[in-house]
Amino acid sequence: MLSLLWLLPSALAAQPSAPDPISAPLRDLDFGQLNFLHTTDTHGWLAGHLQEPSYSADWGDYISFATRMREKAESQGQDLLVIDTGDRVEGNGLYDSSEPKGVYLSDILRHQHIDLLTSGNHELYKQNTSEAELLVTAPNFRGNYLASNIDIIHPSTKELVPLAPRFKKFTTKNQGIRIVAFGFLFDFTGNYNNTVVHKVSSTIKEDWFQEAIRDKEVDLFLVIGHVPVHSPEYRAIFKEIRSIRWDTPIQFFGGHQHVRDYAQYDSKSFGLASGRFMETVGFMSIDGLASKTSHQSAAGPVFKRRYIDNNLFSYYHHTELDQDTFPTEKGLNVSRLIAKARADLRLDQIHGCAPHDLWMSRVQYPDPSSIYTWLETQVLHDVKDESRVDTPALVIVNTGAIRFDIFQGPFTQDSTFIVSPFTSGFRYVKDVPYEKARLIVDILNHQPQILSTDESSSSTTLAPLEQLAYKEDVIVQNRPSFAEQIPMSGPALVPGYTTKDDAGTDGDDTIHSPITFYRVPNCIRALISANASEAPETVDLVYIDFIEKYVAMAAKFASLNVDFAKESDVYMPHLSFTNLILDWVKKHWKC
Repeated sequence: MLSLLWLLPSALAAQPSAPDPISAPLRDLDFGQLNFLHTTDTHGWLAGHLQEPSYSADWGDYISFATRMREKAESQGQDLLVIDTGDRVEGNGLYDSSEPKGVYLSDILRHQHIDLLTSGNHELYKQNTSEAELLVTAPNFRGNYLASNIDIIHPSTKELVPLAPRFKKFTTKNQGIRIVAFGFLFDFTGNYNNTVVHKVSSTIKEDWFQEAIRDKEVDLFLVIGHVPVHSPEYRAIFKEIRSIRWDTPIQFFGGHQHVRDYAQYDSKSFGLASGRFMETVGFMSIDGLASKTSHQSAAGPVFKRRYIDNNLFSYYHHTELDQDTFPTEKGLNVSRLIAKARADLRLDQIHGCAPHDLWMSRVQYPDPSSIYTWLETQVLHDVKDESRVDTPALVIVNTGAIRFDIFQGPFTQDSTFIVSPFTSGFRYVKDVPYEKARLIVDILNHQPQILSTDESSSSTTLAPLEQLAYKEDVIVQNRPSFAEQIPMSGPALVPGYTTKDDAGTDGDDTIHSPITFYRVPNCIRALISANASEAPETVDLVYIDFIEKYVAMAAKFASLNVDFAKESDVYMPHLSFTNLILDWVKKHWKC
């Protein structure tokens, strides 16, 4: 059902510095026996988007929304489950600017009642983040955290133990739906050596999994995970369950690729991915399931999905409440916690002012408004090791090192981590022939097979993750299905998500005008040389340390005989890529 409701701008965002949401037409939600709210890849954005009205609600608002949605479902005798599928860390000042990282975030996160959650890859890159999952997050959500294919070396006992229980069986409160749930991570190999990620294909052959899928007292298999919904891993899980239980409905929840996506595996099996960075709350409903109170519908279960824009207008509309009746005391308290944390961390401190917007993918690279053109032509020219100041350098940065756009106006402490949250520094190999250094970049950009030698091609890229979900070089983010039918007497449509997925083009709750998406290369390069008019014979080959293994593989293709493990060294000690950008902003963007 399409509700053409032009909402009046009367709502106030929870965070003092957040913009008010903008009026937009909304599609309604279809509730069923069993309903879900889903977040994934939140990456620390619990304060919401403070420069984008469409996504300006915070975690406190989401807590109120989940509470009110559960009340609405239960008043109708239905059930609602809240799901999160990982990558809660790294990507926002609320997580990255504290010392140690994440001390505010974990306390804020735990106030949401989450029925099932799992780990993403970002929780496993470092020893301290994975141990925080084991010792803090898993206990905060005891009994609800699942880790079907992740083990960790316990910091006290030094034994290899499951990060969390492998699966869970439970019965829903109102409908009595019997559920067996699993929690997976894709075939990730970039984890720190204190964790082990077992391949999905081997995990599903283990005795515990085989016993779980042979349980005959099950009305629904629920597979949550930090896994793209269109992926070899989820296809393997689906096939394994179907080989034993050919008729039992299966609901998947995924993530990792930072996109809204919906997959149909068969008529009784679907998967939902719910975007990134608290832009999206996914809604899923299933009707016609067998349960203790009813038999499965003769026509089979009916699955419905919706991608909800994370703002108060959407929340008010879907709960049928307003700014007076919507907030809960817990939600308001968490919003205050977030505001205090932001103040403690001085996240609104202004370091400079961007003269115009810089986009990751809304303009074609190279373009003056491309964030990568800005990096290549300006920021990277400040890369210079004092001990190598007279030596030309070719600097390589992968485009995936940038995580978000820069908007015209204040560039804050928060912006620093939003744009690039990683701790990556620079390394270099000296005396590399310039033409071979250039060839390495060309290989990284045009020979993608070197990137998939040891990881699933569905999860590995040097470019922004969103590109994994798109095959075309240029797409309009999927034309809105009802664009021609919407009365245009109200305000102009706001640019935003216009998703096309396996169920069609009506999944977004908010009707937006489409945004054009352009592909970008895997890597960009900048030549730093005192004599710009002449190509040097040799250069320092400088690169972000995170991509060293890919640079090393490309070097072999370029016939460069270098042992990177022995011959590379740190370049610009004590300066990360993030701080390079911050220092440039302070120097060049005056307010």
